[in-house]
Amino acid sequence: MSETPDSVVRTYIETHRAAFLDDLAEWLRIPSVSAEPERAADVRRSADWLAAKLAETGFPVTEVWETGTPAAPGAPAVFAEWPSDDPEAPTVLVYGHHDVQPAAREDGWLTDPFDPVVRDGRLYGRGAADDKGQVFFHTLGVRAHLAATGRTSPAVHLKFLVEGEEESGSPHFLDLVERQAARLAADVVTVSDTGMWSRDTPTVCTGMRGLAECEIELYGPDEDIHSGSFGGAVPNPATVAARLVAALHDADERVAVPGFYDGVAELTETERALFAELPFDEQEWLGTARSQGTLGEAGYSTLERLWARPTAEVNGIGGGYQGPGSKTIIPASAMLKLSFRLVEGQDPDRIERSVRAWAQARIPAGVRHKITFGPATRPCLTPLDHPALQAVVRAMGRAFGQKIRHTRAGGSGPAADLRDVLGAPVLFLGVSVPSDGWHSPNEKIELELLLKGVESSAYLWGELAAAPH
Repeated sequence: MSETPDSVVRTYIETHRAAFLDDLAEWLRIPSVSAEPERAADVRRSADWLAAKLAETGFPVTEVWETGTPAAPGAPAVFAEWPSDDPEAPTVLVYGHHDVQPAAREDGWLTDPFDPVVRDGRLYGRGAADDKGQVFFHTLGVRAHLAATGRTSPAVHLKFLVEGEEESGSPHFLDLVERQAARLAADVVTVSDTGMWSRDTPTVCTGMRGLAECEIELYGPDEDIHSGSFGGAVPNPATVAARLVAALHDADERVAVPGFYDGVAELTETERALFAELPFDEQEWLGTARSQGTLGEAGYSTLERLWARPTAEVNGIGGGYQGPGSKTIIPASAMLKLSFRLVEGQDPDRIERSVRAWAQARIPAGVRHKITFGPATRPCLTPLDHPALQAVVRAMGRAFGQKIRHTRAGGSGPAADLRDVLGAPVLFLGVSVPSDGWHSPNEKIELELLLKGVESSAYLWGELAAAPH
């Protein structure tokens, strides 16, 4: 009996597994840490390496794109394109990043973070999961796709955009996408910078929250002053900071900023049921969170709070004397650092206006203040019934041989920039699991799951080509 296309994919992957892992290890040895200026040459070397490897894979177009300006350059991104022989095929853009978090042996690594090693079926090294491994599995995936289908080009017009600054907040990404929108035009965006619930429960992520961050600086007297001589007669900026924090949530742990929930996309009963299907052990999760109990918006489960509800968090609060003993003063200044995780339907600009108005209404006369917001990240959500999302579910189901469940991500990323500028739905295909230790010492990826990522990628292009578009 002749081999089925799926068995051809698996045979091809197994045959080329060793060379694939050797190549990935070579890439991981490049310490492309975008947050460290002294590593700028390594980040560029990483981009050049990937562009060359994509050309070797078969992409007829591979380019290294500059970001920033000549006066203030950013880290390079990699673009690649492989048109399909079928002119009616949909266009798919794969997003990922080639920069990595800082890492040093003294941080607690068992081995050199930039000298990858395989132990117990796991590949250890900075970037193994976040995000080089999950970008790279597409290279073997597309070759397996061609081998199984007999094609000389993918079933979709395939594009790659792999940025070099994600771990530094993607400061030039939106500008890059806007400038290159015509080259990046796509019907679907696939993000491979995410993960699954667990190795035994494969899942597809359907959305990420957005993020807005602000700092509130409060200034009272020109210098610290005596609380006996002046207390009770002039405003205390530390008291103002405390009152702002106290006013941030109501008794049901809802954010009390007027207008904060305007436009929020509410969870459907279907989504709540899908979340409830997941094997969630709250006590085990609390151990991971290093916490003693749960607390959050009334009426929602822990997973619903993490994935589908907006939040406001106090990330830092300071002001006044904090040394040993007492120092009876009214401090000259105080500060707050706040962050807001946003969900579909919330606009970061509107949130900024609402927070500013809320804070300014509570800061008394006599306290000067400065409210600073940083660049925001927009939320991103793909409807459960979207044909492209169903194509991802089918591709992963073929690879894993079991039902694929649904999650969202509580964190944030630049996916919404691609959706908004290109007008294309965002899909998430990742195979990393929570134990992989993104941003932590001894980051790793499970080799079995990495190869399932390769297999999912091999099936995805045909599934997307066949889906309504």
